[in-house]
Amino acid sequence: MHVRRVELTDFRSYERVAVDLDPGVSVLVGQNGMGKTNLIEALGYVATLDSHRVATDAPLVRAGAASAVIRCAIVHEGRELLVELEIVPGRANRARLNRSPVRRPREVLGALRMVLFAPEDLELVRGDPSERRRYLDDLLVARQPRYAGVRADYDRVVKQRNALLRNAYLNRKVGGTRGQDLSTLEVWDHHLAHHGAELLAGRLELSAALAPHLTKAYDAVAPGRGAAAIAYASRLGESPPSDRPALESAILDRLRERRPVEIERGTTLVGPHRDDLALHLGDLPVKGYASHGESWSFALALRLAAYDLLRSDGIEPVLVLDDVFAELDTQRRERLAALVSEAAQLLVTCAVPEDVPASLRGARFDVVTGSVSRVS
Repeated sequence: MHVRRVELTDFRSYERVAVDLDPGVSVLVGQNGMGKTNLIEALGYVATLDSHRVATDAPLVRAGAASAVIRCAIVHEGRELLVELEIVPGRANRARLNRSPVRRPREVLGALRMVLFAPEDLELVRGDPSERRRYLDDLLVARQPRYAGVRADYDRVVKQRNALLRNAYLNRKVGGTRGQDLSTLEVWDHHLAHHGAELLAGRLELSAALAPHLTKAYDAVAPGRGAAAIAYASRLGESPPSDRPALESAILDRLRERRPVEIERGTTLVGPHRDDLALHLGDLPVKGYASHGESWSFALALRLAAYDLLRSDGIEPVLVLDDVFAELDTQRRERLAALVSEAAQLLVTCAVPEDVPASLRGARFDVVTGSVSRVS
């Protein structure tokens, strides 16, 4: 799989730009703030319908514009697919495949499979559990795009259930009654358990498949620095059941057990939206114990593990390294270059070309505010 062409209209700093790309290595060179990462972010949006930098779509639209458009031509197994996305803040986004409208934008998921490593990925190790849940869910969707619908259904149920609990909480605060405002809670419990079990089962299967790739990737990036390991940390306990009906029953049981506390706090405390991915280096958790270099290497290993897992599934994703080499010493740069040099398509961004190992200096593009030009 590779991106043949990407066109942006009113996306971030670009009023209009078109970039033709080839398989193999492409290096985007430009000073900070020139728009290198904006271009990468647009490709990531095609792959995940989300930005790795911001939580909402509004910042993606160029100041003064009403909407932004991304067009991306993707070649996979000799066939080309054109994905078009229109981002309209405050309204539903629109999508087209090969110029034909689709009912929902998530129908384009799977057209571009991409693994992106960026400086923000340090938050995978040091940040909140939400960062690690997002990592898992994005990879889950990349492997099996149907999970985009599962995740959307689950998020909708949690939102509705939270609204019900919150309204009941506020009603009690002003002296209202507790009964009638929670009359539908049992219905929402069953919806949450059903969709939650489906999402949780996918995450458990993914974590088990990912674990050996993570150990291998960390040893390749930082050999002799300890064994890296991951384990899914569920609020259902250390060993949640593996089949979906049993997971659904377990979630329902936990919801009934925690209902008084949920009512007291006005929020949903049970379900995969409260889970985490436990990261360990040797016998110690990475968060709070790993050095900056170890944390950076672990974050990089998580992305390389995702890349290797997708390849083992028969999917050859586009690999992107966004301002990564500046953070690495010479030895780590060379090891990373050796690991990624065989990628079908590798996009590298940097401010200083000399930061990129010689083995990865393929086609070069200079990025200046509002323009991208190929120079070699």
